[in-house]
Amino acid sequence: MARFTIPRDVYYGEDAIENLNVLKGHKKAFVVTGTNFMIDNGYLEKVTNLLHDNGMEVKVFDKVESNPLISTVYRGAEQMCEWEPDVIVSLGGGSPTDSAKAMWIFYENPELKFDDIKTPYSLPKLRKKAIFVAIGTTSGTGTEVTSFSVITEDDTKIKYPIADFEITPDIAIVDTKIPLSMSQVLTADSGMDALTHSIEAYVATAHTDLTDCLALKSAQMVFENLEDSCNGSSEARKQVHVGQDMAGMSFSNALLGIVHSLAHKVGVNYGITHGRCNAIMLPYVIEYNSLVAADRFADIADALGLSGATDKQKVNALVRAIKDLNASIGIPVSYQAAGVDENVYKETLDVLAEAACGDPCTLFNPRETKVEDMKKIMACCYYGQDVNF
Repeated sequence: MARFTIPRDVYYGEDAIENLNVLKGHKKAFVVTGTNFMIDNGYLEKVTNLLHDNGMEVKVFDKVESNPLISTVYRGAEQMCEWEPDVIVSLGGGSPTDSAKAMWIFYENPELKFDDIKTPYSLPKLRKKAIFVAIGTTSGTGTEVTSFSVITEDDTKIKYPIADFEITPDIAIVDTKIPLSMSQVLTADSGMDALTHSIEAYVATAHTDLTDCLALKSAQMVFENLEDSCNGSSEARKQVHVGQDMAGMSFSNALLGIVHSLAHKVGVNYGITHGRCNAIMLPYVIEYNSLVAADRFADIADALGLSGATDKQKVNALVRAIKDLNASIGIPVSYQAAGVDENVYKETLDVLAEAACGDPCTLFNPRETKVEDMKKIMACCYYGQDVNF
């Protein structure tokens, strides 16, 4: 038996943010956002004004860093416990929403610690104190519709995905006007995160018919529109924003694979954003996984209109197409080309490969992957070498 869970309501399109009026009747909103972006473009003020107009008191926590730390989560949860909101609103990309989800867990269950929630699908029931509303502002993570939160440990700098259907938001708002203010780099990195979600969800061992249709359609929407989106097309950017949301619905239920297992571990250590890590590694991991999932990758190639008479030819076409897309939007072909020092790569290889093997996403990768396999894949991703094992 499979389960498929998404938010109860998803409001999307231009000015979808106006649907915050459905919260009328609630008393206190705790808004979690990042440090600058939502403040500078005026959306934090707009959200707080809309909540005030609904008769709600509002408290803002705007100290979330780009890779949210567990110490930040604890600070936010402590403020929630003191203020006792009945609505939690996240405003931002993956970092504010992921951190707000984790804060929510500790607000509802203040006796828990980070180690208590690392085991997938082990959370106690939430919603005893508050509901959760997620406003997605970047076009990549899909976290506004997912059962995932990714938090970084302060000491080790290793990311841990929290996975449980309990943290799926109650309401998701996907306003297609908001991402129009994203930079080209953020558009590229977050868009490749979304494409990776679609592709990994389609080949993940937990995929279902319900997730497959979302994965293929979202891959098509992101692949066909991302370059134009990076070049400033507002229509293309809207298509990517909706597509990434569909990708989120898919991978939240189908799970992911070792592109994400690795990205969760190497990103902070290499000083590269999560989306860019995914983009660099995706072609190499497709080559690796094609040994057991060539037919699934061939389906994706067909959906993207790529040519090939055999599954192998279609896999090759998919790998080439992703590398070409990366090049067209300014993403380097390898970690070495991205400027990661070779000494950093060598010094961290063993510990990061082992950590990636222990990541929950590895369990759902189509090809079984051991530590030595991870190290070989990381070598290919660092030096830009084809995978042939």
